[in-house]
Amino acid sequence: MARTLRGLEEVAAQEIEERGLGRVEHRRHREVWFSAASAEPRLLDLRTVDDLFLLVAVADGVGHTKADLAAFTRLARAAALPAALPARAACGVPGRPATVDVAASFLGRRNYNRYDIEDAVGRHAVAALGLRYHSRRSGEAPPEGGLSLRVTVEGTQATLAVRVADRPLHRRAYKRSSTPGTLHPPLAAALAWLAGIRPGMLVADPCCGTGTIPVEAAGLAPGAVLFGSDHDPETVGAAVANSAASGARVTWAVADAGRLPLRTGRVDRVVSNPPWDRQVQARGVLAGDSGRLFAELRRVTVDGGRAVLLLHEFADQADLARAAGFGVGDVRPVSLFGAHPSIVDLQG
Repeated sequence: MARTLRGLEEVAAQEIEERGLGRVEHRRHREVWFSAASAEPRLLDLRTVDDLFLLVAVADGVGHTKADLAAFTRLARAAALPAALPARAACGVPGRPATVDVAASFLGRRNYNRYDIEDAVGRHAVAALGLRYHSRRSGEAPPEGGLSLRVTVEGTQATLAVRVADRPLHRRAYKRSSTPGTLHPPLAAALAWLAGIRPGMLVADPCCGTGTIPVEAAGLAPGAVLFGSDHDPETVGAAVANSAASGARVTWAVADAGRLPLRTGRVDRVVSNPPWDRQVQARGVLAGDSGRLFAELRRVTVDGGRAVLLLHEFADQADLARAAGFGVGDVRPVSLFGAHPSIVDLQG
């Protein structure tokens, strides 16, 4: 079971199937269920998902009352929890964990809270696995290297799953440096995936920040020629450090997104998360004329090229994009930590 941001379920399903990692069986809120021929380390290379789990039990008919907490105990008893440990090892996760913790979430109102669910499952998991239980009620983070279980409830259906890796997949090892406004890595990967990058293409991110989009593009599209630039020298320095840690080959530059050091009609794909004065203030040319970004992107993009951007309130910006010469293709809303931007595909 892959967990995603809301709005990226279809993208995650595409990545799973097109990379030959499994067959998608079912999609629901922030989840993609799929079957894999075997547990293997390649599964941990999924880029557009937040986390990866082994789905070990499903229960229907879960209600909203305190009495229904017994259903979560039955859910845990029905799960073959010990069998999950060899599957994790087959994916390349070493060692036996010492602790187990449970994270629960549900949609809608219930007469119990997430901690009630977690403890109902956790008490049985301790007995089944012979591990020490860490409750999240105190707010204390679980110890590193523990076994994490996930319970989700949607409607009357509850699922129990075991995290494959020791930490969520969205916590990239290469993220050595960060600044405010740094893009969530699976969302950056989704932008690159939707851009349809192929080997040999020149791909530019003119608002690269700490480099998340170019680094994720390098992981998804080996052989692409990657360029990242930002107005802020400090964030470009962070991008250089992150790309070095990842092994990605990217050309970096300090440059104004309204005056890019790129020739006209040379870029095949632009993939970017422009600032728009939210967590990061627009600077340089863009500070006085936000529409200049679309004009500059159209200038550097080849005819028939595309710009895949993460934009807030795109309805207010659509006329600017069209005036610059872009056609508006797919607009895909996503949910990002309380914000609701859209992935917008602009066609040159």
